[in-house]
Amino acid sequence: MDPARRKEPSEAALEAATSLVRDARRVVALTGAGVSTGAGIPDFRGPEGLWTRDPAAERLSTLRTYLGDAEVRRRAWQGRLLSPVWAATPTAGHLALVALERQGRLDLLVTQNTDGLHQLAGNDPERVVEIHGTMREVVCMRCGDRGPAAPTLERVAGGDEDPVCLTCGGILKSATISFGQSLVASDLARAETAARQADLLLAAGSSLRVHPAAGLVPLARSHGARVVIVNAEPTCFDEMADAVVHGSTTAVLPAVVGGAPVLRPS
Repeated sequence: MDPARRKEPSEAALEAATSLVRDARRVVALTGAGVSTGAGIPDFRGPEGLWTRDPAAERLSTLRTYLGDAEVRRRAWQGRLLSPVWAATPTAGHLALVALERQGRLDLLVTQNTDGLHQLAGNDPERVVEIHGTMREVVCMRCGDRGPAAPTLERVAGGDEDPVCLTCGGILKSATISFGQSLVASDLARAETAARQADLLLAAGSSLRVHPAAGLVPLARSHGARVVIVNAEPTCFDEMADAVVHGSTTAVLPAVVGGAPVLRPS
């Protein structure tokens, strides 16, 4: 969003969201790409998103195309090698969720992001469900061997454009969930159980258009949880929410979680 056109969050919305978060004792947070845009990692579907600017790039995230087209794999590996994720550091929004955990009120953090910044910020990895996987690891699509991404990326940097598994020779892929690939059933089950038991669901930086992750919002609501949404753009669940704050998660989350002053854009 053009900073000149960015609207300030309304004080009433901030107060409502802050009050709900302050009173909650069992929070499930659902985070999306908007939590990491402040760290320099572009989103996918926003006004300046990767797929908005280059619709063809979405093909790189389709499993069938990836497995069947070596050129797609070469492009994907170059994208991973040059990703801004490797230089990114957690934002104030990430740190706000760490603070919520340390207050003893964050039951589970379900993230649609694959960048690992929640763990780098200090959230307990055991309390984080990476529902769409992680790009910090790679997995063999034949034998299932899995390990850190760095050694494979070193091979790519050294000229191996389509690296194969060193164990079985199979196709390697980032350990992320591609279109056409099932979520990890245990991760989804854990997220849904937590949503049913939450007294508040805090959705931050997500368009809430990608299911089944987005379905956690109505699931939590149907089991009595209050819902707070923080996002730069409106979502399809805004009318369901008890409080909606339209603004940068980097600026808003510290205020909503800890009552700190909202960071105004410079």
